[in-house]
Amino acid sequence: MDDTSQTVTSIHPTAIVEPGAELGPGVKIGPYSIVGPNVKLGAGVELISHVVVAGHTEIGARGRIHSFAVIGQPPQDRKYKGEPTRLTVGADTIIREHVTMHPGTAGGTSLTTVGENCLIMVGAHVAHDCRVGDGVVMVNNATLGGHVNVGEYAILGGNSAVHQFVRIGKYAMIGGMTGVEGDVIPYGMVTGDRARLQGLNIVGLKRRGFSREQIHDLRTAYRLLFAQEGTLAERLDDATKLHAHVAPVMDIVEFIRTANNRSLCLPKADGAA
Repeated sequence: MDDTSQTVTSIHPTAIVEPGAELGPGVKIGPYSIVGPNVKLGAGVELISHVVVAGHTEIGARGRIHSFAVIGQPPQDRKYKGEPTRLTVGADTIIREHVTMHPGTAGGTSLTTVGENCLIMVGAHVAHDCRVGDGVVMVNNATLGGHVNVGEYAILGGNSAVHQFVRIGKYAMIGGMTGVEGDVIPYGMVTGDRARLQGLNIVGLKRRGFSREQIHDLRTAYRLLFAQEGTLAERLDDATKLHAHVAPVMDIVEFIRTANNRSLCLPKADGAA
């Protein structure tokens, strides 16, 4: 049977698609949506209604964007002078109502990227020059400042806010209502008015299929890395010697060793969680 519904592009009569926009097969553009002239929509993308996609923006295949989301409008940066910077969103990512995402700036990388299979919930914001990995979940009103790097499968709780240039490691968990001013290690969990490292994201690791042995090694390395004895450099060396064969532990070690202009989010001074 010939199923043309998967290949025919559908544009509601009230929608505006400007000349130059590239629409893949099976795209659906709902009522009162606006698609700019430099936009690319991959196969099967759906704009539910009242969606604005502007700028040099590319939405990957089967993406779904809900009502009143505004994607690709100029960044909120006084230095931005209209340069043709870009925003890309990976395949199968869901963008819910009132989400905003901005392209990069010439002062940054000129590119904002959001990965595949992400869930960006109501009112979330991805600022200019951010890099958001595959499988990331941003809960309602989670906010990323400019130049933030979020690793794969991280979860940002509702109303959390991440300072510009911060790194969020992969599989990390940011609690709701948390203000994040420092880098969060991979697999870590932070909460608080100003984020403090509370331990590892054990529930998330189990859900993602990490083995009992991997979680045990991560716990052992965590206690070592955030102990009170010795310097951080010494503890990093010790963790490397003990766990060089454990990839998740080395993810944390390399993350900490990689230079960044933000400090590291640490546990409370009275000891690691």
